[in-house]
Amino acid sequence: MANAASGMAVHDECKLKFLELKTKRTHRFIVFKIEEKQKQVIVEKLGEPSEGYEDFTKCLPADECRYAVYDFDFLTAENVPKSRIFFIAWSPDTSRIRSKMIYASSKDRFKRELDGIQVELQATDPTEMGLDVFKSRAN
Repeated sequence: MANAASGMAVHDECKLKFLELKTKRTHRFIVFKIEEKQKQVIVEKLGEPSEGYEDFTKCLPADECRYAVYDFDFLTAENVPKSRIFFIAWSPDTSRIRSKMIYASSKDRFKRELDGIQVELQATDPTEMGLDVFKSRAN
């Protein structure tokens, strides 16, 4: 397990599942959670390749912070299919302040463990990570 600057370790499964998403496309998304007692980032939920954006957003709790990675497929202006790997730092306004601080201080180190992130989003409510935001940031 890698050690994060904030003291949060990154469980090996996080890197393994991200590699599967990136290279084999076996997952549409991954939701990560910090286990405060164990002081490590773990995989909370894996999205099947057939699952879409709505399935992804349902996995993010309304009042708790999470990290997530989403493999976003889109068509370019020339109708060429492409995909971008998004990293989302989900930190809703209603989450605990301590939780927000832990997620914020661990984010950069955790993100560095996931080699291949193409776009980063910070979101405090669903409108900040709507499909329109994904589409505008993907190009």
